Amino acid sequence: MRVFLSSLLSLLLAGGALGQDVPPVATLNIDVDFVELHVTVNDRNGHPIGGLVQTNFKVTENQVEQSIAVFKHEDIPVSLGLVVDNSRSIEPRKTRLDAAALSFVEKSNPDDEVFIVHFDFDARLSQDFTADHAKLEQALAAEKPFGQTALYDSVLLGLDTMQNAKNQKHALLLITDGIDNASKSTLDQVVERLKREKVLVFVVGLLSQSGGVASEDSLIRMAEASGGRAYFPQSPEEARKMMEIIAKDLREQYTIGYRPTNATRDGSWRSVRVDITPPKGFPKDLDANYRRGYYAPEGKRGPLTHGGGSESH
Repeated sequence: MRVFLSSLLSLLLAGGALGQDVPPVATLNIDVDFVELHVTVNDRNGHPIGGLVQTNFKVTENQVEQSIAVFKHEDIPVSLGLVVDNSRSIEPRKTRLDAAALSFVEKSNPDDEVFIVHFDFDARLSQDFTADHAKLEQALAAEKPFGQTALYDSVLLGLDTMQNAKNQKHALLLITDGIDNASKSTLDQVVERLKREKVLVFVVGLLSQSGGVASEDSLIRMAEASGGRAYFPQSPEEARKMMEIIAKDLREQYTIGYRPTNATRDGSWRSVRVDITPPKGFPKDLDANYRRGYYAPEGKRGPLTHGGGSESH
């Protein structure tokens, strides 16, 4: 099971003896499965809320309350994928959107790593993981918009690339202006994959008239399946502001970990809910964005895979 080493230490201190022979890798096979949630908390105006403590949170799985074993609120490094629309329709806004994407990266943790996937008639890895901002800028500038929009294929390529990530926290930032019209894969395939992977998807969709409601709905489905969020700005300038909000969200998320009371390894979907009781002086109507569930493992003990979504409280 993939856990932070600090999470493992917390469990050991709590008295959970896990054995002495633990391999020095990020994915650990241990006797107790472990579920990890990254929770973004905002007020009704979308402003991140800090200062909450463990007792303000309640986690239930299939309506059964779970005991929180790990609680953290800190800026941890992220492995990030920029998934950028390069279809012909993006051309008038490309320079400003590239600048906004770079600004987003520059607000990151120094230990973050970033890759870039571009998509038009197909999807391709333009820049593999790097912390070199000059390489990212060069990769963005080198692309010349043309062709159609293989959006779904690009998200799947981003998920494939994320398999090589070195950080525990994973996210994709998808920037697009239209609806998919060139992918070999389908929206349902992407959504199902997102439910099984531990990758947040944040969407910035500058949708054209031709995209309409269908395009917006598909982007929301992908974001919610991952535990991320979709934003729909009206201009590149507004898109830049929304990317700043996303960057702040990633920096200020709460990390909550628990060992499920249901240890049955039957591959079933486990619904997860996070409720927040704000302390005195905090806004009462808080919005919690997180993964809404996961598929239980099957067979012998191994990593859990997680699904997602958001709810308001």
